[in-house]
Amino acid sequence: MFQQNDENIMEIENVQTEQESILVCDGLVKIYKTEDIEVLALQGLELEIKKGELVAIIGKSGSGKSTLLNMIGGLEKPTAGRLYVDGNDLFAMSEKNLVLYRKNLVGFVWQNSGQNLLPYFTSLQNVEAPLYFDKMSQKERREKAMGLLKLIGIDHKADAYPSQMSGGEQQRVAIAVALAHSPKILLADEPTGAVDSKTSNMIQDIFRKINEELGITIIIVTHDLSLANKVSRVIMIADGKISTEKIMKAEYRSQLDSLTTENLAEVESHEEYSVLDKARRVQLSEESLKLAGIDSNKVRVEVQDGKIIISK
Repeated sequence: MFQQNDENIMEIENVQTEQESILVCDGLVKIYKTEDIEVLALQGLELEIKKGELVAIIGKSGSGKSTLLNMIGGLEKPTAGRLYVDGNDLFAMSEKNLVLYRKNLVGFVWQNSGQNLLPYFTSLQNVEAPLYFDKMSQKERREKAMGLLKLIGIDHKADAYPSQMSGGEQQRVAIAVALAHSPKILLADEPTGAVDSKTSNMIQDIFRKINEELGITIIIVTHDLSLANKVSRVIMIADGKISTEKIMKAEYRSQLDSLTTENLAEVESHEEYSVLDKARRVQLSEESLKLAGIDSNKVRVEVQDGKIIISK
């Protein structure tokens, strides 16, 4: 579902010209098979993300979060289910169109800097590299690359090679590289996993800045709970399904820039919701079950005064 415009640049043809949601996951299932075992990574996952959202998907190792990110990035296909990105059925695309999708619509930031940057290029050259096949003059490429480095606040390292930079500086350059093609969605896989807490906070602030200034949709997959304080929506994934969501309170959003790192954790920033899937199932956290004293697979469900009461 790609078409060629007058400038010979391949672009995605939207099914819907205007839509509020940029991402819709409908019953995603992923099974990894070997000769001896089958692993169910996603179990009918359902998710919707709106245009311009800054979202963190948080879960333990093996929860399915990286599998989900790879599917959104067009790197893996599901065993069952559908995935719509910007109005397009991603898994109905040919391999050729998936390559164009990855090139034009999504940007990637990986935890390992070796996946993000070419070691024999300077920071500036790394940001310019994705633009070499576009119809741009050398001057235009240089100006765009420098502008992105300035936006990220790393332009003072324009002539430095990756080996001459810290891990945090490399990640900031990697974000600039991911933005080179002006993607609609930025995907980040554990972007703060290999840096200290101070650098992590800095990277989180950069994601928030580019989300606000560029209006780009950002999806961060992580196990770092501290990210919850700086994103508008936190999606908790467990056993291949969405379990709970946390939505940032409006009053907290207005104070965010004035709060220090030390008191961020002390503020009740988000409201937590359990998620009903299409089959009207809800997943309860281990903590909630423990607090309620529920230790079996059967519960009593009652409706009292408009409230649903779950008890043992």
